[in-house]
Amino acid sequence: MSTAEVPVAARRGMSDNVRMRLQQLAAFAGLIVITAFFAVASDHFFNYDNLVNNILVSTVQIGILALGTTFVIITGGIDLSIGFGIALTGMMAGTFLITWDLPLGLGLLLTLVVGGLIGLVNGFNISILGMPPFIATLAMMLVCQGLPIVISDNGASIYFDDLPAFQDLSGGTLIPNFPNAVLIFLVCAVIAWFLLNRTLFGRYTFAIGSNEEATALSGINVKKWKIIVYTVAGVFIGIAGIISAARIGASPSAGKGMELQAIAAVVIGGTSLAGGKGTIVGTVIGALIIGVLNNGLQVMGVPQEWQYVILGVVILIAVYIDMVRKKSATAAG
Repeated sequence: MSTAEVPVAARRGMSDNVRMRLQQLAAFAGLIVITAFFAVASDHFFNYDNLVNNILVSTVQIGILALGTTFVIITGGIDLSIGFGIALTGMMAGTFLITWDLPLGLGLLLTLVVGGLIGLVNGFNISILGMPPFIATLAMMLVCQGLPIVISDNGASIYFDDLPAFQDLSGGTLIPNFPNAVLIFLVCAVIAWFLLNRTLFGRYTFAIGSNEEATALSGINVKKWKIIVYTVAGVFIGIAGIISAARIGASPSAGKGMELQAIAAVVIGGTSLAGGKGTIVGTVIGALIIGVLNNGLQVMGVPQEWQYVILGVVILIAVYIDMVRKKSATAAG
């Protein structure tokens, strides 16, 4: 069959897939280059303890948030509540397990429910009330910032020293010399990949982001599915909150600023802010780039204020690349 005989939609789909693969390869190449740079720049960077116990473990929370945010951004939305969502779900985990002394399994389940409720409210406000995603999730971010302080004892953190089974969710090693937190992140990534690529949920997520009006006209209940997308993203917030609390305790300030890093990881990984395109593999690579950057700059002794500057520049570059890619795809189509 000649190129002329291939339907236009099919050719466009193949072209999009090629662009997505190239974006993933570019992100992976960037990860290799950044890692090599820090390995040369610092003798303390490239060793197993730093790579696994520092970089990978610190990437887990950003990575899990980024996985859930990938679904949201593919629909053309945004979620600013994910950072302080960690604080709220972490404090609720402390309330369930320490204050109320609930069984571990029940406490974890209820924490995931709280995360899901955060997403459910976001989805309801966006889909049913018609609020812009930026405003709806900004309001939820403020709620998630204030409630942990209300719940806590004058802003005090909650620690889980008497619950080693809970702490083992992060610091334990089901696989020798491999923290459970990283293992959980990998499992979450596999689940997210399956949801996005092998389920009706994933197909509708792409459809909504590609053309929401056409998707609605085809008979799909867009409002319902957008609520589901935000709810799923909220469950990932709950998982990140559990890992954070298990690692360092539940704090009202946990997750501060992580929403920007998670969104940056998603965009760096090739997910378009315009919606309709994205991959879980790319998001994982993007999260690793953010983790390597954070750790490498710390190891080199770069002041924290300059770390923010560098991260901001990286985000600008990632967004600019996304804009160029979108213009190129539009011109090609």
